[in-house]
Amino acid sequence: MQWRSNLAWFCQSLWQSSVLLCASLSLAYASETVTANTDVASKNSTSAHASMSATAVADSAAWQQIITQGQNQPVYWHAWGGDPQVNQYIQWVGQEVAARYGIRLTHVKLADTGEAVSRILAEKAANNHRNGSVDLIWINGENFASLQQRQLLEADWAEQLPNFIYVNADENPQMRLDFGLPTLGMEAPWGQAQLIFYYNNQLLASAPRTMAALLEFSQQQPGRFTYPRPPDFLGVSFLKQLLLVLNQQDPLLYQPVTAASFEQMTTVLWPYLAKLHPNLWRQGRHFPSSGNELMRLISDEELQLAFSFAPSSIPAAVRRYDLPSSTRSYAMHDGSLANVHFVAIPFNATHSAAAKLVANFLLSPEAQWHKQQLSVWGDSSVLDSRLLNWPNTAQTEPAALPLESTSTALAEPHPSWSRALTAAWLARYGVQP
Repeated sequence: MQWRSNLAWFCQSLWQSSVLLCASLSLAYASETVTANTDVASKNSTSAHASMSATAVADSAAWQQIITQGQNQPVYWHAWGGDPQVNQYIQWVGQEVAARYGIRLTHVKLADTGEAVSRILAEKAANNHRNGSVDLIWINGENFASLQQRQLLEADWAEQLPNFIYVNADENPQMRLDFGLPTLGMEAPWGQAQLIFYYNNQLLASAPRTMAALLEFSQQQPGRFTYPRPPDFLGVSFLKQLLLVLNQQDPLLYQPVTAASFEQMTTVLWPYLAKLHPNLWRQGRHFPSSGNELMRLISDEELQLAFSFAPSSIPAAVRRYDLPSSTRSYAMHDGSLANVHFVAIPFNATHSAAAKLVANFLLSPEAQWHKQQLSVWGDSSVLDSRLLNWPNTAQTEPAALPLESTSTALAEPHPSWSRALTAAWLARYGVQP
């Protein structure tokens, strides 16, 4: 019964206060007169407990020292700059941390996160161990693996942030994993994303809901679907989703790739692509360069089906009139590739303390609530809603991914699979006659 699960949740939030209290409440809850007000009280108690814990960390001498060191300092945040909504949100963050701490936040816009990774590597080679040009970096996946392996990130700081408690990482272990690699306190989670598909329901009455159905759709509607050319992130993500679905999330995919495991896992991938490619847009001889080009092709009605790794980008494009109002989003029934994205601090950051203040604000309920609004960005929060008093505001835009979507989240494979897939794809399809 619902009251039993509510009770367990309530007791867990108050276990430090009193075991006897939980026991007495158990007897009270046994009555059939439990009301909906009890749910509210339970959630409020859990939220209050998290807030008190966050406040205790914020009041600690260690955090107060970080505030002293970080206030009135600049922070150079190297982050992807390819989306106007993301850029505007980062501008808002800059205004907020300026008001709170006097921090001067500069968004160093990147076309590819690898640009910042290369800069950090170059500074390490030049023995610049103290005055790095990157204070904070938006990162995940292969780039994190590359920096982690070379010990180029500051360690053991993320879980010391006062607002980290709202992530509830013990109950949400994905907040400590980046493409399957333990973050080891080197990254603070910032948002979540998943691969979703979208289409114009005035042109396509029924969209394919599985990867097998997608292959059938391409055969029935040739030229109406395609994917970006690897190594584009979205193109590689499509290949990874295929690999995971076709292999039923085989554990080998979450281990470093070997020649043997790659051959084994791709025995189902290449035949699928061999059937798919002749029926792609331009017969698979030419591939779009990015997700933006996919969106343009949908808008021009050259394609009937496309996909994105940013669910909020679809309703945002409808509001900008880049997509028709009849656009609809959905997630594949056999799974949707999903990941958490993070911020990290390089080992030689000049303004490390100020970067931690920014990272902590990014994890605040205020910043996370603001970020997940479709009118702002629509990026999914990393905070555990059970610890918060957020109102239940349904996203009503027709183009948005439905709230009742129940697609299985497919965790990212080990980062080495992205590199191996890209290299093998380019060897097979990179040069077309």
